[in-house]
Amino acid sequence: MIIGIDDTDSRKGMCTTYLCAVLVDELKKHGYGNISTPRLVRLNPCIPFKTRGNGAVSFEIELSVEKERKEREVKEVVKARVSELSELREEGTNPGVVFIDDHALDRIRGKENDGMLKNFYENAVREVMKIKNAYEIISNLHLDYFALKNKRGLIGALAAASFLVLQKTKPNYYDFTYELMAYRRKERWGTLRVIDEASVRKSDAATYPLTWDTVDVANNKLVFAPHSPCPVLFGIRGDSVDAIYKAYEHMHAEPVEREKLFITNQGTDFHLIKCEEAKEKLQDYHSYVLDGVVGSNPRTIEGGHVVFSILLSGKTEERSIECIAYEPTKGFRDIIRKLRVGDEITVFGSLKKKTLNLEKIELRKLNLVEERNPRCDKCGRTMESAGRLQGYRCKRCGTHRADKDSVIVDSGVEEGLYEVPPVARRHISKPLVRMRMEGANRKIHPGR
Repeated sequence: MIIGIDDTDSRKGMCTTYLCAVLVDELKKHGYGNISTPRLVRLNPCIPFKTRGNGAVSFEIELSVEKERKEREVKEVVKARVSELSELREEGTNPGVVFIDDHALDRIRGKENDGMLKNFYENAVREVMKIKNAYEIISNLHLDYFALKNKRGLIGALAAASFLVLQKTKPNYYDFTYELMAYRRKERWGTLRVIDEASVRKSDAATYPLTWDTVDVANNKLVFAPHSPCPVLFGIRGDSVDAIYKAYEHMHAEPVEREKLFITNQGTDFHLIKCEEAKEKLQDYHSYVLDGVVGSNPRTIEGGHVVFSILLSGKTEERSIECIAYEPTKGFRDIIRKLRVGDEITVFGSLKKKTLNLEKIELRKLNLVEERNPRCDKCGRTMESAGRLQGYRCKRCGTHRADKDSVIVDSGVEEGLYEVPPVARRHISKPLVRMRMEGANRKIHPGR
């Protein structure tokens, strides 16, 4: 049986991954059966009513004997823990649980139903979903479920369960990574986290790039520990389980209650809709990869944010949109400030109020030619306009030139891919170091 869970936390506390860890350990302790490595699915990062990382979880439990009785017992345990640990007093917490038993799995194995789950998972990460979308599939597949309050958590619960089903049938169809979560003892929740920074830096140096987004070297910050009053002490992300545990073993911090390894879609860029897949009209709360040309020189606005416009190529209705690098992206803004009108670029980010919040940018072809007023051949002074369509003249010497000079300039930046630093990176965004490890045939400039 596969169990998906979502929306049990709030900004004031709890974490759905912690609830999952508690459940997995409890079910193992009471001998209900073998339990898979749980999954952590990051959903659409643009959703305005998310809590923090917009993550949902799932796991599979294999019940070998007395299946029907044990399934009932497992469901009761899950319902009890979700009811007990969820932040139900908080307005935005709306837990949902989906159960996919063996009978439902048999129904799903048909091509049509398999595609149904695939579409649902992908849409939950890229689109804005409604509860009715989840109910339709739950009804069609006759799935058991449990939900509280407005039941919106059913969307994430079904998406996380779908991700696990899809991984079972096609293990390498979707890109995935790992995260090892360490959880605090309950009496420490809400207090300052005690983590030895020097040990973290040593662990990171010894395991990077197989682990990543632990330390933001450029900004001199640890980025693997949250700042909220949730149960998470820290999470170590990476592509190698061995490297993750090696890093963990060498870190010194406050005593933990438990730890749990998750398989996850973090660090994959799966939320991005590519320009050739984008609909004719770009929509808010969606994330895109868009090609175009810089249409205006970057400008710094109040708050230290940097803005420029891009003239879009492709089939979208919009001829241009604005792109923004917010102040928390720190040094990434220095790259953006060096853009020039005419640079051919690809932008990666999420759209809100018709402005793209930048996560990455690829400088594909720089415009290194600048048109300048010509200089006088006699005195070397810069000529001035002689009037509309009348060329340029030197007031001192009386010389005349018809056109501007084309000058090769140094923009101070190289072509290639750039990213926001780890301190500003979303969970689901792919670090450029992963692209380098995958052998991408592009110039890559990691923001670490």
